[in-house]
Amino acid sequence: MVSDYPKDMNKKTRRSSLWVKEKNQKYLGIHLIAEFWGGKIIENSKEVEEILIGATKSAQNTPLKIAVHKFNPQGITGVVLLAESHIALHLWPEFNYLAIDIFTCGDKAKPFKALQYLRKKFKPKKVQVYKIKRGNYAGIEKFLS
Repeated sequence: MVSDYPKDMNKKTRRSSLWVKEKNQKYLGIHLIAEFWGGKIIENSKEVEEILIGATKSAQNTPLKIAVHKFNPQGITGVVLLAESHIALHLWPEFNYLAIDIFTCGDKAKPFKALQYLRKKFKPKKVQVYKIKRGNYAGIEKFLS
């Protein structure tokens, strides 16, 4: 299943290569790993696709492709490839669990806005979020020196 948002997802797109600057650090992007427990159960592929589009818009990302797969007898995985990286959802209705992966590069994307949007949509009772600074420049310097 492929969405028509935006209509020209197949055009050539430049990859974001701007550094995220925070205090005395520079890194390529933020990777949020989130776990939602006890929230809304969604088993409709189209609805998952619409949620991915909403999260993409909220984060001010550039979508390239969307894929959603429904498993038998239950469960859905959906991913939107972004010029800035990706957003992925993995739903396990039998455990009332949703695994979320939001990786955005550059200083323009807003990954926490996507997470906030997903919290509103799924209304989880328990949430765990991990933030990873990907391509941490200080870490690279230490490793290479």
